[in-house]
Amino acid sequence: MGATYIKLGQFIASAPTLFPPEYVEEFQKCFDRAPAVPFEDIQAILREELGRPIDSIYEYIDPTPIASASIAQVHGARLKGSQDDVVIKVLKPGIKDILVADLNFIYIAARILEFLNPDFSRASLVGIVKDIRESMLEEVDFNKEATNIESFRRYLEAMGLTRQATAPRVYNYCSTRRVLTMERLYGVPLTDLDSISSLVSSPENSLITALNVWFGSLLACETFHADVHAGNLWLLRDGRIGFLDFGIVGRISPKTWAAMEVFLASIATEEYESMASALIEMGATNQNIDAKAFARDLEKIFSSIQEIDTEVVVATARGTNTNATAVSANIIVDERQMNALFLDVVRVSESYGLRFPREFALLMKQLLYFDRYTRLLAPDMNMLQDQRITIVSNRRSNYRDNIR
Repeated sequence: MGATYIKLGQFIASAPTLFPPEYVEEFQKCFDRAPAVPFEDIQAILREELGRPIDSIYEYIDPTPIASASIAQVHGARLKGSQDDVVIKVLKPGIKDILVADLNFIYIAARILEFLNPDFSRASLVGIVKDIRESMLEEVDFNKEATNIESFRRYLEAMGLTRQATAPRVYNYCSTRRVLTMERLYGVPLTDLDSISSLVSSPENSLITALNVWFGSLLACETFHADVHAGNLWLLRDGRIGFLDFGIVGRISPKTWAAMEVFLASIATEEYESMASALIEMGATNQNIDAKAFARDLEKIFSSIQEIDTEVVVATARGTNTNATAVSANIIVDERQMNALFLDVVRVSESYGLRFPREFALLMKQLLYFDRYTRLLAPDMNMLQDQRITIVSNRRSNYRDNIR
């Protein structure tokens, strides 16, 4: 059915607060790698967008894509003159027109359905479709992604974190709405234990850095990175944490963050009544809720979080010219169990009449990713209780003071 419906499926898979669990599980399949666009088509887009010969900007472009997703394709390249290694993210041909047409149709259909059936209105069908439309159209405007990256880089600079973490520099002179040219970062995913151990003496410290930088960005940036899976969170060769791909970001309101802080603290201390109160504060409801009963139900769910399977796979290989043996460890997470845990929280909350903003789902998803990294890199560390990890509300004001 095309890119619109792949993206729609990805949105459903990422929004368990909005859709039934069977839909969330089924649409996980939409995250599979998409077919690549021929390199000739990519070259045509580059010529059209940049308005000059390709070889006047790039010394070389690798015709084999590094990655191909539903809306974009990424190629490695080298800039002419500076000889900087870069990656070029190119919007696939015709994608935006298809998205706009399809999403407008879906929006009109939702309006008609709400008019014909008031039950759809009570379920905020039009509001959900509007959220999907805005989110998807932001992803196809690379100027917005560039803005997100530059905002994150300013945050790192203002907070004195540039020696600990980075995001790729954007080359604005060869970037447009459909083309994004970025610094190429070299490193390994945060799940490649063997490679990480060869780069740094303490993988645990690297994880703590990643956590502190990400938590700080929740409060200090207009948007936060909302897709920190292993492909987008790297340990770089120079020991810094690299945040990649700012196509999916979230925006958190002060009300949601205040409740989220209490929620996180209550997870760490296993104070389920506080957790219930925080979720009630975060969710939209017109009902009077039995907080004690809600807390008891939450306790049943979170007592199972330690039972989520995290399989660490260790592989050995002997070098061809030496007797050295390389040991590589990686982590395999049962994504279905992760989603099931979160869906349990949502399902129980909805049974009490609560409905959460999408930003809550985005935050929870990232925390579950970080929980997996913790199990691999620092199995004895409690992510939410460790004193080396800082979650404080005054960072936003500190950031603003620093950039004045």
